Amino acid sequence: MSIFITFEGIDGCGKSTQIELLKKNLDEHGYQVVLTREPGGTVISEKIRELILSVENTGMSTKCELLLYLAARAQHVDQKIIPELLKNKIVLSDRFEEATYAYQGFGRGVSLDILLFINMYATSRVTPDLTFILDIPIEESELRWKKSGKVRDRLEMNNKNFFKRVRKGYQDRAAMNPDRIVLLDGTLDIGVLEKQIIDKSIEVIRDKQFIY
Repeated sequence: MSIFITFEGIDGCGKSTQIELLKKNLDEHGYQVVLTREPGGTVISEKIRELILSVENTGMSTKCELLLYLAARAQHVDQKIIPELLKNKIVLSDRFEEATYAYQGFGRGVSLDILLFINMYATSRVTPDLTFILDIPIEESELRWKKSGKVRDRLEMNNKNFFKRVRKGYQDRAAMNPDRIVLLDGTLDIGVLEKQIIDKSIEVIRDKQFIY
């Protein structure tokens, strides 16, 4: 039994915290769990990540950005995600295909039809069994970033209107795929969110075990 779960949301939404908490819980229940991220997850994909996010590359075109993201994903899927799923493991990824639809589709204005086509090619049609989107207002995202003291990368340097479009994109994607995507209120207490995520994940895992 293998399962693929992804976490999405705008910067500062708390997805990285929640994915770690879910891994810890699943580990404690005896599941074999692999934690990964996008862009990244493999040596080659991490090098592409550096290119994409470097503030030195502010002149990067939208097409170049998109194709770099998809190149990183193709390597990630072929070298890590598919092999781990074939070993009957649970793969948790911090971002995956919904980030492309939200950021490059709604954010940058790339046709969703184009994104669908090239994403299917890059992923070999591998699709998450379950996706969590942690939704927070743009103002909350800004506040959390200021508190973190982190330096913004190239993508995070986009303006507020860009991230409003990205957030709307995530919301729309959740509405279009209610059977797979769970939209959660990212402003809730960490413990409350953790329980919601664990309960839904265990439900999907057990359903898939029953099917198998």
